Amino acid sequence: MATFLYRLGRMSFGRRRCVALLWVAVLAAVGFAAVSATDAVDDSSSMPGTESQQAFDLINERFPGTDADGAGAQIVFVAPDGQTVTATENRRAIERAVAELADDSQVVGAVNPFQADAVSKDGSTAYTSVTYKVKADDLTEAGKQNLQNAIGEAEDAGLTVEARGTAVSGSVEAGGIGEAAGVLVAALVLLITFGSLAAAGLPLLTAVLGVGISMCVITVLSSAFGLNASTGTLANMLGLAVGIDYAVFVISRYREERAEGHDPEKAAGLAVGTAGSAVVFAGLTVVIALAGLSVVGVPMLTRMGLAAAGAVLLSVLIALTLVPAFLGFWPDAVLGRRARKGKKKPRSTGRFGAAWARFVLRRPLPVLVLSVIGLGVLAVPAADLQLGMPGDEAKPTSTTERRAFDDLAQAFGPGFNGPLTIVVDAQHSDDPKAAVTEISKRIGDTDGVVAVSPARLNDAGSTAILSATPTTSPTSEQTKNLVTTIRDDRGDIEAGTGATFEVTGTTAVNIDVAQKMSDALIPYLIIVVGLAILLLMVVFRSILVPLKAAVGFLLSVLASLGAVVAVFQWGWAAGGGGGGARPA
Repeated sequence: MATFLYRLGRMSFGRRRCVALLWVAVLAAVGFAAVSATDAVDDSSSMPGTESQQAFDLINERFPGTDADGAGAQIVFVAPDGQTVTATENRRAIERAVAELADDSQVVGAVNPFQADAVSKDGSTAYTSVTYKVKADDLTEAGKQNLQNAIGEAEDAGLTVEARGTAVSGSVEAGGIGEAAGVLVAALVLLITFGSLAAAGLPLLTAVLGVGISMCVITVLSSAFGLNASTGTLANMLGLAVGIDYAVFVISRYREERAEGHDPEKAAGLAVGTAGSAVVFAGLTVVIALAGLSVVGVPMLTRMGLAAAGAVLLSVLIALTLVPAFLGFWPDAVLGRRARKGKKKPRSTGRFGAAWARFVLRRPLPVLVLSVIGLGVLAVPAADLQLGMPGDEAKPTSTTERRAFDDLAQAFGPGFNGPLTIVVDAQHSDDPKAAVTEISKRIGDTDGVVAVSPARLNDAGSTAILSATPTTSPTSEQTKNLVTTIRDDRGDIEAGTGATFEVTGTTAVNIDVAQKMSDALIPYLIIVVGLAILLLMVVFRSILVPLKAAVGFLLSVLASLGAVVAVFQWGWAAGGGGGGARPA
């Protein structure tokens, strides 16, 4: 491997123009193909094998023309202090807004709150639910503007108006200010470390090029493999991270070889032959971890993992070929100032790193014991890990979604923001309506359910949808237990009705996804660690080294999860103090 990579590095250095032109041609080709690519059908919300997904599929089948994953919005109207939403002027303003929302070709319906018991008992708050025929990504600009206009007119009438839902939030695009800030920080760190603009800029340039190619390829393949904008998020982040990292490996070793007196071409070959070997095997271990996400059984995670694995492989190829090619164009630019001026530069010993290494080697047992104990302590909170999907309650109060969430919770109770959707299949019942009514009553009598909405039957009268409002918030353990209780008591609830039901809705989906991920965590770790051990055994031809690496990996993962639980779930080190448990 080292010999092959050495030859590859020298070849890339010597034929730098051809290598650079080849990568530019690849970027141009995939960029042109991406511009011409068709959009993919978004099925990112599909969660096969879960009850909530089966219920969604039943809704799509029995309620034709209604997309269970269609966009939705809740518009919350709050009256000024000392007034109520039922006051004449406020009521008129709300009804005008609702009528304007309903007057949109993409809207299925907008519920009048005064006709649907959607007004709080104290009269301070009302809400309307808007359902759309299409998903959030397919909303037109006219539809989005109509929503904003309706909100604006109600605000002009003196009401406080907040909105939440997929029609408001939209989709998350890959890239943005976070990645830009990360690149700037990386540039500053590299500049301080290397003392050379070229040495700092080259890893950034090659990483950005790799991410650009990766994102274009994802766009090209989106239609064929059902990839969407969120698929590239992980590829974007990891592509930048490993792209910079792997290029720094090669450049650092190149500088060391030049400091040893080797000519530029040989130094490039030695850098790729040595550091490049580390790049290859580091990249393969990351690819194994990403490809292992397929064991979770969630299509979106599988696609994200495979897309990110492709981005990592591309970063490896760029580090092995394009980086030495660029070194060929500017062989001295990446060197330190003293080396560029022709002064002899002693080989860097990495004073702090060398001193720490000597300390560890002199006292290996105490360092090992303290490290294991420290990681073990950090890992303890991981036993309380609660998986889940972040909702509006996790957003900052500066967002309208969070303010709408808080307004609804205050006016209607904490469980209002996480209703359970019950889908009743009564097509085999002798009296479907009576069966639906009985199931609705029994679910309403369940401890932890505060209210059950009137059932909505399909045209055939064989299937009904109703909502059960819990007494507790969507992310609480009590709500999770309530969903489990309703499902466990299914036999008693269905008894004698001839009908069956399934529980879905955002809260149930989050519970099902969290459970599916929890069930897949151990198999995932076994597969990833097992394959990594086999790979390291091939590389080092040893059993002890891979085993030590595997134990270190597991300890670091558990410690990381424990730190996440302590900070984000338990609220440790929270600036404002505390806060309840949140899903990690």
